[in-house]
Amino acid sequence: MRVDVLGVGFDNVTMDEAVGRAVKFLDGDQARYVVTPNPEIVEVCRENPAARAAVNGAALVLPDGIGVIKGAAMLGTPLKERTPGIEFAARLMKRMAAEGKSLFLLGAKPGVAETAAQRLAAQYPGLQIAGVHDGYFRESDPVAAEIAHSGADVVFVCLGAPKQELWMAEYGPATGARLLCGLGGSLDVFAGTVERAPEFWRKHGLEWFYRLCKEPRRIGRMMKLPLFLVHVKQEKRRK
Repeated sequence: MRVDVLGVGFDNVTMDEAVGRAVKFLDGDQARYVVTPNPEIVEVCRENPAARAAVNGAALVLPDGIGVIKGAAMLGTPLKERTPGIEFAARLMKRMAAEGKSLFLLGAKPGVAETAAQRLAAQYPGLQIAGVHDGYFRESDPVAAEIAHSGADVVFVCLGAPKQELWMAEYGPATGARLLCGLGGSLDVFAGTVERAPEFWRKHGLEWFYRLCKEPRRIGRMMKLPLFLVHVKQEKRRK
């Protein structure tokens, strides 16, 4: 059962439940993908039907931002907990490492995925790195073919929203992978070029503010959050 927040259906699961589902997908016979929308992506989906269809077509739709959690609660349909994409990925890689599964990293600037691969291989002994490819490509077919040739079980698709969601929906089956995860800028964090907010900020739902302080140029994107809450209030009144 999904919880509808402004047209995006979120799976009402805990982090443990989300990772458990993802691991089961690896034993399946078809490509599935995971998306992790925050309020900004929900706002994109309100205006972009193709993006909304791609997001809602995912096998798992996980609430990444604290704003989504607050919005769902305001609408009277609370979600169990916030499941940040980067933390979901970390938990998934731990399980993959234990089973010797392979991972392909797609996205970010040239060189970032390579650095991330080295760090992740050291952090998760047993995790197999099938390959990497930066996010600066024009033709998707060759990239999907490269992933298929690598034999990767899982692909982290870090192209930014909604490009990554649209890419997974269209090219996921061609990659031959059992699971693809849209993770935005996570490769930069895995590579160590971008630092996550300290635990205090994350624990209190202020990671977005920490990132804004570090990167003031994000103010335009961050303004999606108050707009999102305005639309939630309007939806609540409509109901």
